[in-house]
Amino acid sequence: MDHFDLRPVSKKRSSSALWNALTLAVLITMACLVIYFLILFINPESALNPFPPPPLPTLIQFPTPTWTPIQLEPTWTPTPTIEPSPTRTLAPTWTPIPTNTPFYIFTPTSIFPATPGAPTPTATGMPVVVNVTYMDSSVYHPEAGCNWMGIAGQAVDKNNNPIVGLIVYLKGTLDGVPVERMGLTGTAPNYGASGFEFVLANRPIASNNALWIQLQDQSGQPLSERVFINTYGDCSRNLILVRFRQVR
Repeated sequence: MDHFDLRPVSKKRSSSALWNALTLAVLITMACLVIYFLILFINPESALNPFPPPPLPTLIQFPTPTWTPIQLEPTWTPTPTIEPSPTRTLAPTWTPIPTNTPFYIFTPTSIFPATPGAPTPTATGMPVVVNVTYMDSSVYHPEAGCNWMGIAGQAVDKNNNPIVGLIVYLKGTLDGVPVERMGLTGTAPNYGASGFEFVLANRPIASNNALWIQLQDQSGQPLSERVFINTYGDCSRNLILVRFRQVR
């Protein structure tokens, strides 16, 4: 007679089912972990990652420079700036002196120094005589006071009418400095219609026959004697007045 195991099997079956369930749970858990780590590997910044990597610093973006050439308008024309020209004071009108005309300066045989306040003699044959006087320059230059010295005067004909356009030649030395001036009658109307003027210094200077003056025509021919002039160092005689007068 065969022997059969008649022990109950319910307890054995329940134990096997429990282990199977646990094994299945472990497999599912492992599968979930694999999927979880795969997601973190693919996307570390996923919200499922409890330790996400720190954010990368933002790079500074500079704007790309754009070169824009400056273009002038088609109708633009540069406008030149005209500098204002200085205002020139015109000299009084006078008759031009002929150029390249040879002449000979008359050399007097005798010299008559000027005496203050008295007429100066003229050499025989000269058509013009010379009178030399002295005065205070404040009459004609009140703003300068005593800080001025000069020679001035006029030229007249036999009837005391002014003669303009004649040459007044001044030469010599003053205080050791050479002096050579040429002027025209009519250029200093303060002394009359045929007036002339030479500024010598900014103070009175005394000298003895160191300067001479002569009236010439436009060709350089002498019309008067060379008249030697004294100058004085005081303010009452710092203006030397010379009057040329035609006698024939």
